[in-house]
Amino acid sequence: MDKFKEIRPIVLGLAIQDNKLLVNEGFDNVKNQTFYRCLGGGIEFLEKSTDALKREFLEEINTNIIINDFLGMSEDIFTYKGKNAHELVLYYKISIADKDFKKEYIVNDDNKQTKAIWIDINEFKNGNKILYPEEIFKYI
Repeated sequence: MDKFKEIRPIVLGLAIQDNKLLVNEGFDNVKNQTFYRCLGGGIEFLEKSTDALKREFLEEINTNIIINDFLGMSEDIFTYKGKNAHELVLYYKISIADKDFKKEYIVNDDNKQTKAIWIDINEFKNGNKILYPEEIFKYI
């Protein structure tokens, strides 16, 4: 699937602890913008969204998660690095077991490494940091 030519179904896990949200930092070099997004990823054909979310957390940060609640769904049309994209996003509230909890994680995604960190939700709500997709604010 070409994620810049087709509607892409994805799933994101909202891990919240002590009013902090676990997010991965991204950078759009066309917009010259740092942004954050919850962990998750694409749902494969014939894969349930909950299975995709568990798989993505294992692949990206080598962590098992507990899926607590389905929160909702949104449609996101956006531009990333100068390319148009269209996603259907499913949101789940999740937990990370105490034994797997870390202050930061190394994220392995798309053949590169980044960090996932816990950021106070108020940093996003007051506009100090950018959180995508915008519809996520309904659920945090």
